[in-house]
Amino acid sequence: MIRHVVLFTWTEDATEEQKATVATELRKLPGIIPEIRSYTADADAGINQGNHEFGVVADFDNVDDYLVYRDHPQHQKVIAEHIKPIIASRAALQLSV
Repeated sequence: MIRHVVLFTWTEDATEEQKATVATELRKLPGIIPEIRSYTADADAGINQGNHEFGVVADFDNVDDYLVYRDHPQHQKVIAEHIKPIIASRAALQLSV
C-alpha cells in the first residue's frame, strides 16, 4: 500500500472561504477517482504550535493507483484553481506501508 501525505501552510491573505473551498474540492476526489482507497483532507486540529495548517492523507493499493490520482485532471484542477493561489508552503511524502 502507498500512503500519500501532504501538508500545506496558507498565505496570510488566504480567506476562510478559500480554505474551506480547498477542503470541499479535495473531499470530492474519492467519488471521482476510484483508485483512492482511503482519503482524509482537513485543517490542523490546532493542538501544537508551528504545525502546517492543512493536511491530506490518502491511501492507494499500489504505486500505479497513486500515479492515477496524482495526474488525474480533476486533482490537477483543484491544485491549480484552489490550492496554488493560496499556498505559502507544501511538504509531501509517499510511504510504502
